[in-house]
Amino acid sequence: MQHSTHQTELAGKVPLRDALRALLPRTKEEMKLDLSERVDRSVVTLLKQATDLFYGGRVSECLEASEAICDYSWEKLNTGAWQEVDKDWRRVYTFGCLLKVLCLCAAPGEAAPVPAALKVCDMGLLMGAAILEDILIKVAAILQKYLSGKRPGPAPAQEQHSIKKARKEHASAPDMSSERAVPRLHCPSLQYFREHHLVPERPVILEGVANHWPCMKKWSVQYIQEIAGCRTVPVELGSRYTDEEWSQRLMTVSEFISKYILGEPKDIGYLAQHQLFDQIPELKQDISVPDYCCLGDGEDEDITINAWFGPPGTVSPLHQDPQQNFLAQVIGRKYIRLYSPRESEALYPHSTHLLHNTSQVDVESPDLERFPRFAEAPFLSCVLCPGEVLFIPAKCWHYVRALDVSFSVSFWWS
Repeated sequence: MQHSTHQTELAGKVPLRDALRALLPRTKEEMKLDLSERVDRSVVTLLKQATDLFYGGRVSECLEASEAICDYSWEKLNTGAWQEVDKDWRRVYTFGCLLKVLCLCAAPGEAAPVPAALKVCDMGLLMGAAILEDILIKVAAILQKYLSGKRPGPAPAQEQHSIKKARKEHASAPDMSSERAVPRLHCPSLQYFREHHLVPERPVILEGVANHWPCMKKWSVQYIQEIAGCRTVPVELGSRYTDEEWSQRLMTVSEFISKYILGEPKDIGYLAQHQLFDQIPELKQDISVPDYCCLGDGEDEDITINAWFGPPGTVSPLHQDPQQNFLAQVIGRKYIRLYSPRESEALYPHSTHLLHNTSQVDVESPDLERFPRFAEAPFLSCVLCPGEVLFIPAKCWHYVRALDVSFSVSFWWS
């Protein structure tokens, strides 16, 4: 089904409620979840009742039921550690969000509160789990197409000036004259990369690998705002996740850009380690999975792609990850240090299980009285620039600080 990007054309050709309804199973019997016994039978019954209400055209009653489903499953999602939440409760939450969106958009034409519906959709995508062949992603795409007809034209002159100003602001770069540089290669063959970097676990900057990606020409702060501005995302608040005052907050991409990229806030906001490209496929079309990922054991769908978007000065403390990582720089520059896993003792990892993969040391301002061995630990460093891709081997310690407004894409693979 073709969906116009202009609201009036979309509404004229395919009313919003009809476009959404076309995504659903034809019968209510097909629209059900196979849930484990861990989900209360009363909730299973409520899901069936809500579905019956929707297919029976009793929208207002279905809306009440869907809100009850969302509220009850939300409590389950926020009880205990996240990794211990049963996936079926996440699916129940997604189902509730789906029904709520359908009910909100059942009103004809302008009466449908599409921004509110899209926020509900994003909450389902962020907190829930896939149901009905990822139907919520398809619903969100239709809502965003519908809203695109309401997108404003070019930003006002004052905002345009702010965007240009944001691009020119920089954080100070360190003196790297005495530091060993990360080696660089231009489009190495798969075999060469495997033999000289993947197997021996040696970091390298790959040049010429990502230059042809559409994002390298298309993406800017303004473009991200136009494409993703109405979407709700989790934003980290605080200079780094190891700080006591660090927290997270949900907000739209537009709110994030306005406050933390263009504004002058007291704290730092960072859209970090977020699977934005699953949420907004339109952006995913502008990037490519590096060919070198085929050297791993998994399939393409096993690769985790994350977005990292923030102002100058955002910091990822020295830490290590269990998977191989390609970090592609799209906007701005980042200063990066890399330490071998063999240096772990000199990097003083936290003793707590939650932060066992993170160093206690403030890399660029170390307390050498508390951490004397850190000064002796050898490292590689670089400033990663747009179009460059850094290979970070699994368990390689890395520290990252943005020097400019920055957008990076990471690919975690096994």
